[in-house]
Amino acid sequence: MVLRRILIVGASRSLPKTNTAEVQVARTTGLKWGQGFVLVVLFTSAVCFALRLVGVIDTDLWWHMAVGRWIALHGAIPYTEPFSGSETGKPFEAYSWLFELIVFWFFQKFGLMGIVVFSSGMAVAIAATVHNLVRRLNSTFLLGVGITFLSIFTMGRLYTPRPWLPSILFFALELNILMRARKNGESRELYWLPIIFAIWVNIHIQFVDGLAVLGIALAEALCATRFTAIQSNFRARRMTLIFAGCVAATFVNPYGPRIYKVAYDLVAQGAGLTQLPELTAIPFRSIDDWCVLFFALAATAVLARARTRSFFELVLLAFSIIISFRSQRDIWVLVVVGAALLASNLAEHPEDRFLLKASSIPLLALGTVAFAALAFLGMGINTAELRAKLGQSLPVQAVDAIKDHGWTGPIYNDYGWGGYLIWSLQQPVSIYGRNTVYGVQKVLRSEATWNGYPGWDSDPDLLRANLIVAKRETQLVQLLRLQPCLQAAYEDQIAVVFIPRNAPGQAGDSTRSAFCAARMHQ
Repeated sequence: MVLRRILIVGASRSLPKTNTAEVQVARTTGLKWGQGFVLVVLFTSAVCFALRLVGVIDTDLWWHMAVGRWIALHGAIPYTEPFSGSETGKPFEAYSWLFELIVFWFFQKFGLMGIVVFSSGMAVAIAATVHNLVRRLNSTFLLGVGITFLSIFTMGRLYTPRPWLPSILFFALELNILMRARKNGESRELYWLPIIFAIWVNIHIQFVDGLAVLGIALAEALCATRFTAIQSNFRARRMTLIFAGCVAATFVNPYGPRIYKVAYDLVAQGAGLTQLPELTAIPFRSIDDWCVLFFALAATAVLARARTRSFFELVLLAFSIIISFRSQRDIWVLVVVGAALLASNLAEHPEDRFLLKASSIPLLALGTVAFAALAFLGMGINTAELRAKLGQSLPVQAVDAIKDHGWTGPIYNDYGWGGYLIWSLQQPVSIYGRNTVYGVQKVLRSEATWNGYPGWDSDPDLLRANLIVAKRETQLVQLLRLQPCLQAAYEDQIAVVFIPRNAPGQAGDSTRSAFCAARMHQ
């Protein structure tokens, strides 16, 4: 309310005394400009969160772009594994092929800056969509801004160039349509859902989360026909047809119905890969972790005090809590659902209503672009800075050395670096971020080898490697330095490159090393 009073007083003092109608028009105009400015700042805050993460150092980005490059070069979708030496020929599902083409295009046109622009643009689109979702459920301006900003802040860790960004956007769009239809009985927007799912299924596997939410809406509509205690504005026949249409739309992908098996495999394997931070449960070690809990508790509280119990909202909240508390990378489900439930169930304040119309969208967009440009300048985001950040996190200089010397594989590499090596060397690697290609056991075996656990010297991928690109601080590096059949041919602050020691008189007595003896028999 303080902000609103400041805007009103400022608008009134800047005008001469006149009749009440003119004063009211002036106040309204001032409020509109004030609201527009607040929204521009709100959307720009999403850009700042995205820039803070420096998306180019995301390790999975690079194999996603490699898939996009492969598709662009071959004019087709890959059906067998194209990047892994030991898994060549295995079935491969590029379930995010459209996303991969998009990020590859951004990089091809604008380089590293293109990746950051893409992430920032997606962050703004998500912020605007969440705000629109909240605004349509509750017209109170400052409440909408507050909920939206808390959502932006809580999801800030996710603003990296990954396929989950479009998933957050589509999920918010879907929930916007469903909540509006359930509140007012408007059904026209529901017919956009099959189109949304037809695009979504080709961008990210988490379209299944959206389909689950649509299933909850259908369940409420069907239950309302049998149980008088359940009230719903969803019509059972219409929702059945829309649900069937959305399921059919998800078959419009290169792999058809097999996409659901991919989704199942990802869920099953994710349960066994708890050593990957993004797949672990929320640790509650940072403020944004506790904000996720706030959304859960606040949404539960507003539903508990509601006069009527909503089947859709209760089940939706339970579903979002299960999904988000299971894995850190899925916190966005609870955040978006919590924002919608808070907006839908909190009281509106007509004196602080949202005043802007659709005609103000171009000005808001222009203002956001201008402020975003200032954010880029203020945070020092440019190509040179991005390259420096990249070199501090990924083996950029090691790759240059490998190219200069013409060293070739088979390559043995760390799980996180595999994507960048695929992109930069265009050679098969031992492992990278596609868990469905390798399975849980191979990922765990690779981690054990890099940690130098007993049995490291029998890892088949390491034994047949002709080029080992290692993180300098790993235990395996210290063990490899002791092997007479290998030499550290290149080393910098973050990477060490090992190649076979083939020169006469330099190999030492390889038979004294069980590892080297095993390599001789490969």
